Order: sequence, then structure tokens, then C-alpha cells
Amino acid sequence: MTDQPIRPAATTVLLRRTGAGPQVLMGQRGAGAAFMPSKYVFPGGGVDAGDHRPLTPGLLGGPCIARLGQHLPDPAPSPAALAAAALRELHEETGLTLAPASDPALRFIFRAITPPGRSRRFDARFFLIDAGRIAGDPDDFSAASDELSHLHWIGCGEARALDLPFITEVVLAEIAALTEGRPDEGVPFFDNSGPVPTFRRLV
Repeated sequence: MTDQPIRPAATTVLLRRTGAGPQVLMGQRGAGAAFMPSKYVFPGGGVDAGDHRPLTPGLLGGPCIARLGQHLPDPAPSPAALAAAALRELHEETGLTLAPASDPALRFIFRAITPPGRSRRFDARFFLIDAGRIAGDPDDFSAASDELSHLHWIGCGEARALDLPFITEVVLAEIAALTEGRPDEGVPFFDNSGPVPTFRRLV
């Protein structure tokens, strides 16, 4: 199989803190999907042409913008385009939107490039969003598309029992560490763009 081009992508990890512990929002991809069929994932997808726009105030802070600018291919989407793609995919796949904010709503926490040999390849940036930023009811998925089924909030530990892509398991571990107060050591980056897999930290 001819290797696929790497497409920039953005993923949203919605985090809700409860008395029973942190929860994340996940859904299941269709069994007939070309990429990761039947897997449980976070909302997300590729950057589209319409995502290239100026950065909306209140989305990204300076440290996240700086980290998004590291180890980029040529050409590469701007931080503004990645943030726009993340929120567009969130709305399309869950029906949820964010309320206006004066301080950064998206935190860049993870990046991974799909290894060679897959049916689709993405350079995906993962953004953490507190559920308190959601406008309206965070359990109302009535405006969601049919791309993800079984949308639900689930504890980070419980989510590991689902049928997950490997990289989603790694992201869940990262979220657990962040919610437990681990110091910021930079954004993990699983770089599979070349012949040898490389792990980096974007600091």
C-alpha cells in the first residue's frame, strides 16, 4: 500500500471534574470507517480550508502558541487554524460549543503523528478544555452529527477498558497525570514522520 500523506488535525479532550473523579467525553467511530473503525475516540478531525482564520481572542495562551510552533513541516497550519479546527470538529461531532471567554480556553497537551502504513495519517494536536467552558448543557448531544455514536462522559480509568487506539490510551494517561497535579514538563510529541519513531517534548 502506498503510504498516505500526513494531514494536520486537531482533537478536543473535554474534561469534567466530578466527586467521583475526572471524566472525559468520548464517542465510538462507525464500524465502516476507513480510519480506526469501531474505536472509541475524542472528538476531532482534519484541518479544513475554512479553518484558516485569525485567532479568536480567549482561545490560546502564549505558551501554547509557542509550543504549537515547534517541529513543524512546511507548510503547516497556524495555531489559529488548529484551534478553529478543534472547535469546529467538537461542534460537528458532539453539538457542543464554548461560551465566550477572556482567558485561554484551549490548552495544548499532546501531539502525535500516525505511523506509516495506516489507511489515514494525521499530525494531530490534542487540546484540553474544561467542561465548565461549554455553553449550555454538557450532556445535550442532540445537535451532533452521526460521525460518533455512544457519546458519553466516562472516568479516565474506566475509559481504558474501552476499545481504544493506542495513542488514546497514552493521552488518557497524560490527562490523569495533569489532573493529579504533575508539573508542566512540556507537551509530549510522538513523532512518526520519519523512518525512526521519535519521542520529543515541546517545551
